[in-house]
Amino acid sequence: MSTTAVTAGPLRRVPVQGRSVARVQRMLDACAELVDEVGYEGLTTTLLAERAEVAIGSVYQFFPDKRAIVQALALRNMEAYLERLSARFAAGNLAHWWDGVDAAIDEFIGMHRTVAGFRTLHFGDVVDVHLLDEERDNNVVIANRIAEVLHEQFAVADTPTLRFALEIAVTTADSLIKLAFRRDSDGDARIIQESKTLIRDYLQSHVGV
Repeated sequence: MSTTAVTAGPLRRVPVQGRSVARVQRMLDACAELVDEVGYEGLTTTLLAERAEVAIGSVYQFFPDKRAIVQALALRNMEAYLERLSARFAAGNLAHWWDGVDAAIDEFIGMHRTVAGFRTLHFGDVVDVHLLDEERDNNVVIANRIAEVLHEQFAVADTPTLRFALEIAVTTADSLIKLAFRRDSDGDARIIQESKTLIRDYLQSHVGV
């Protein structure tokens, strides 16, 4: 079970007591399993309640519908991804900021391989490209957060140019990695390597720092 904190987001109310937090996390874990098994269209609140072993009323106590549950899971995935990336950076073995970009790709691939529901859901595009933020595409949200992390860890200037370049890079990498996992259930190694080379070359030529 994930230990990532439950934030407000799409929740009707934020759980405060430990048992309520655990119950919501069970619902999100169940959602992750079910979207891999039946897809978003096949997901229902009834199936989720059964898998999470909670009353259907408990589901609606915290979530208005299945979209809100998937949105909460996508937000949890985003926070888990950023935590993994921060931990990778904190290890201190990255020489340059573009090594940080390689690490960002590695952690994205790692979540495809190890995190239930992520290969199907990613950051929510299967439901809505604005699932993380109603005003920005999901990839823009991720690109902006990566820009913040690169600024914090490598003192890269957080400029509109960097954010735009990262938006292009994230969108490109997302498409190529999806292709890699369609070709091979563990991720086609050649496509993954080409993705890293392409993204590094693009960022070096367009950001130039």
